[in-house]
Amino acid sequence: MTNRKRLSSTQTPSQSRDEDDDPTFTQPSTSQVQRGLERLSTAQVDQRAAEVVQYILMKDQKKVPVRRTDLVKHVVKDYRNIYPEIMKRAARSFDQVFGLKLVEIDTKNHMYILINKLEYTEAASSISPTNPKRALLFVILSVVFMKGGVVRENLIWNTLKKLRVDPGEKHEEFGDVKKLVTDEFVRQRYLEYVRIPHTEPIEYEFHWGQRADAEVSRAKILQFMGQLHEQDPQSWTQQYREAHSSPSSAQPSTSSQR
Repeated sequence: MTNRKRLSSTQTPSQSRDEDDDPTFTQPSTSQVQRGLERLSTAQVDQRAAEVVQYILMKDQKKVPVRRTDLVKHVVKDYRNIYPEIMKRAARSFDQVFGLKLVEIDTKNHMYILINKLEYTEAASSISPTNPKRALLFVILSVVFMKGGVVRENLIWNTLKKLRVDPGEKHEEFGDVKKLVTDEFVRQRYLEYVRIPHTEPIEYEFHWGQRADAEVSRAKILQFMGQLHEQDPQSWTQQYREAHSSPSSAQPSTSSQR
């Protein structure tokens, strides 16, 4: 598994490195932030934090994670020496004004998403989502989880066909099903679409993505499967243990301000 390159259907390895690398930015120390704040007014810092909020809200419309390198380049700019304070204030605004949680889903490449706290609460109180796309995603994530976290794509396509969702045909609700699953869900970081090495013809497999880890409750998926098969969730010993030891079984992880 460690040798496999995790790529979306639209990325090359060089594109992935170019997007994630951020060689020009070094996270400022606490003392550097303090010195930077002493040179700026509260209004100046609040204004830049508000611009960060607007930028993330705009990007979140497509559910694509926001990268720190883009925030620094396009919004924070010459305020980079107080970046942690700006993100702290932005996170507070999301929480208090919009009812959203800013979550850093990738602490290595520093990628952020927004989670709607109200939607998360509603999702936690129900077994499966009512939005059609979310329901389709929920089915795929359920299959991946129940199969141990890794599933060959053919199994996913066969599962969807049983639900009368054929990836080879245009669907009335989803349009191009294969593009939705392997491109949109991957770009949104709900799924990882991973090439399996040394296969001819080329084969791929699915994993849970970082956004799914942050948003989706494994415990609820197991509960859903139990109702579907009229079986006690605890009868799936391994999955039950994972579901109730995983952070996403309870609450999404909070934003990391490092």
